[in-house]
Amino acid sequence: MNKRPFLGWFVSPAGLVALGLAAAMAAVFQYSIRAYIPGSLGVGGFTLQNFAAMLRPLYALAFWNTILLCFETAAFALILAYPLAYALVRTKRRALRSFILITAVTPLFLGEVVRTYSWMIVLGNNGFLNTLLMKLGLASRPVQMMFSTAGVVAALVHVTMPIMVIMLAAGLSHIDRSYEKAAESLGAGSVRTFFTITLPLSMPGIIAGFSTAFAWTFSAFATPQLIGGGRVSTVSTLIYQLGFASFNFPFAASLSVIGLALSLAVIALLKRAIRPLERLASAT
Repeated sequence: MNKRPFLGWFVSPAGLVALGLAAAMAAVFQYSIRAYIPGSLGVGGFTLQNFAAMLRPLYALAFWNTILLCFETAAFALILAYPLAYALVRTKRRALRSFILITAVTPLFLGEVVRTYSWMIVLGNNGFLNTLLMKLGLASRPVQMMFSTAGVVAALVHVTMPIMVIMLAAGLSHIDRSYEKAAESLGAGSVRTFFTITLPLSMPGIIAGFSTAFAWTFSAFATPQLIGGGRVSTVSTLIYQLGFASFNFPFAASLSVIGLALSLAVIALLKRAIRPLERLASAT
């Protein structure tokens, strides 16, 4: 007798999605090794020149800028999300917990384009922040926040914070409070208890949140394109320009393949670099 009669129904949709994703990736890879024919939507024969062109300074700089942008976004999102996640897990007031949770996950209910346009209103020369700075006398003229890396990072942090809060809260909720009580009974203060017990034990949530935020930022397009205005060069905006402005789909596909490989490699290196922290967390 089959003990799992509905297993096939649950696995089939995931299998179809996996097949579709594999087919799409195969099509992108196939385009990446084809020659570009100027003035035509068709492609030529097989070639590796698209990957050789990645060594040009323009494209190498786009990859470097994207990696820095991902690290900055993930780091700021972690710094801002950790107190929220900590309060969400540790507060005893149900109303306050609900308020923090709703505030943290509300951005997920809006599309990326809607959130990005909201930040354009906030960061514009006549936007909320510049108007506030000038009325308070902190600035005599509008501060250029649009079309800058800082503006892109601010908007991307807003996009990635909800998932960061959720993952950090999951990591914090699995901490056995008896370890903290034991440290306090031995004379450790609240600050020392946090840095020696709570923070190391929450490392799985930190690792998961940081890695997810990094990967999410690497693939972000609407926010760097609209907030950056073409002045903040990233892999995603470069792919858009090559694919839909010059119709160089083979080179855009090769950028996609290298971008995916690079993001996976950076995440793997990141997890390898913080493996000592994981061992510290397990030993604490």
